[in-house]
Amino acid sequence: MAHGLPPLAESGPCSAPQAAEPAEAARLTPAAAAAALGRLSGRRQRAGFRTWEKMASLPQRGLVPPLLWGLSLFLSLPGPVWLQPSPPPQSSPPTELHPCHTCRGLVDSFNKGLERTIRDNFGGGNTAWEEEKLSKYKDSETRLVEVLESVCSKSDFECHRLLELSEELVESWWFHKQQEAPDLFQWLCSDSLKLCCPSGTFGPSCLPCPGGTEKPCGGYGQCEGEGTRGGSGRCDCQTGYGGEACGQCGLGYFEADRNASHLVCSACFGPCARCSGPEESNCLQCKKGWALHHLKCVDIDECGTERASCGANQFCVNTEGSYECRDVDECETEVCPGENQQCENTEGSYRCVCAEGYKQIEGICVKEQIPESAGFFSEMTEDELVVLQQMFFGVIICALATLAAKGDLVFTAIFIGAVAAMTGYWLSERSDRVLEGFIKGR
Repeated sequence: MAHGLPPLAESGPCSAPQAAEPAEAARLTPAAAAAALGRLSGRRQRAGFRTWEKMASLPQRGLVPPLLWGLSLFLSLPGPVWLQPSPPPQSSPPTELHPCHTCRGLVDSFNKGLERTIRDNFGGGNTAWEEEKLSKYKDSETRLVEVLESVCSKSDFECHRLLELSEELVESWWFHKQQEAPDLFQWLCSDSLKLCCPSGTFGPSCLPCPGGTEKPCGGYGQCEGEGTRGGSGRCDCQTGYGGEACGQCGLGYFEADRNASHLVCSACFGPCARCSGPEESNCLQCKKGWALHHLKCVDIDECGTERASCGANQFCVNTEGSYECRDVDECETEVCPGENQQCENTEGSYRCVCAEGYKQIEGICVKEQIPESAGFFSEMTEDELVVLQQMFFGVIICALATLAAKGDLVFTAIFIGAVAAMTGYWLSERSDRVLEGFIKGR
């Protein structure tokens, strides 16, 4: 290609470039992604100049107004900084996929771009003139650039990495290989890059999956690594199916129907591992923990056999198909020797603790002394309580007097009540003692 673009091949114009080894596929960094986008931008500019040159050489017949020339040139020039391709944002990498899946996604996106560009540019008008004068846009470099610009999202590092490694291969296919190899996925991902295998095969040598390439894993499972150059080829069978190629019924299932093309597996009765039908009496082999007796699975009491193995201070409890070991509650048989003690069971043992309401002091459980809460009148003498009672009655009298006066003699009533209360106090026995002490000078 002209204008400084890397050559498609050294051996000749129709020779495909050597495929990059899968080992070269290192994870793309943001800087490398930005470089790939910048490279596409440069190719778009060169393609725009070619369009400008071809359009400028056309005779002035009114078909191509000068405004269209300028628009073509403007779109081909580098835009301002905010219109330039920016590197993908820094973010945590997504779950890593096999390179084959990345290649398949790239090809799918490329094919969608082809559909979009053919629809947008050949949707009507003088298409015959467009094909003749614009170097047959359908197979032009201009169209290739438009498709490649949107084939990877800005955040898809793996797609940008793969595109950077395979861009020359894509160009070679576009200009020289489309007719003989119309399937881009097969030519690029399988034959050239050797990232993928045909359907029903796996691994570096694309070996057939168990069950054959037409129906891997019998159609009842997934062949690990199918369609890629990786994986073990082991069949991950669906529930109820088993065997190397999922061609048998799995543990606990029986063949409900089978012919040359399909197999139907249905569940056996509960504890049956192998059976001839869905009924309890159809058991042929029992699951672990069960014994076959008269074509029925009977639970084994492991606690009565040597199968049960419980530790010290444990006892065995039989369960369906198994058993469990539980801790012995020593408090049912052990008695704590100390006074005011009680037994507390622990895992594999027991311990003696003070009973509720007792606490341990120097190895002995003694009753906890709970201090009584002091009341409001606890520190008052009997005489003071009597006085307080009399003052209370005085207040009652005051309130009654206030009501009787209907609010006109409020202060008078209060005064009378206070006097009554004080009179009651001085008339009490305590007032006599106080007065006697005062007279005697004490």
